[in-house]
Amino acid sequence: MSQDELTTSVYRAVLRRALAGDDAANLMLHFEVAVLDRYRGLAGYSLIRTDTVGRLSRSREWSLDFGIAPEEDAVHATWAALLGLPEAEREHWAQHAIVLPASSKFLQMRLNPSACFDDGEVREWER
Repeated sequence: MSQDELTTSVYRAVLRRALAGDDAANLMLHFEVAVLDRYRGLAGYSLIRTDTVGRLSRSREWSLDFGIAPEEDAVHATWAALLGLPEAEREHWAQHAIVLPASSKFLQMRLNPSACFDDGEVREWER
């Protein structure tokens, strides 16, 4: 099994477990690696890593464990771990979120479910 196949298999297992247990705590959110730049060399912060896992911490206050993507251009952390960040840090992380292919209309609908959106005619989905 290749590394990509293994990653896909494990990711899907995490997703299945989250769906089966009605628990989003271990779902991964992905960020540009630049999200970490803010903390490099900053007094009171520690940024350490192994080959594929890292930890960002602020002395005696909080820590965040994260995965490092194979190309080292992205990091990912669990929903639960990100909730452990102080509120003041969360906006910074949100600004570095990696946007996967998505429907902007659907995302807007989730943000404002009672609004009316024009997204074309309803039709059968044929391939």
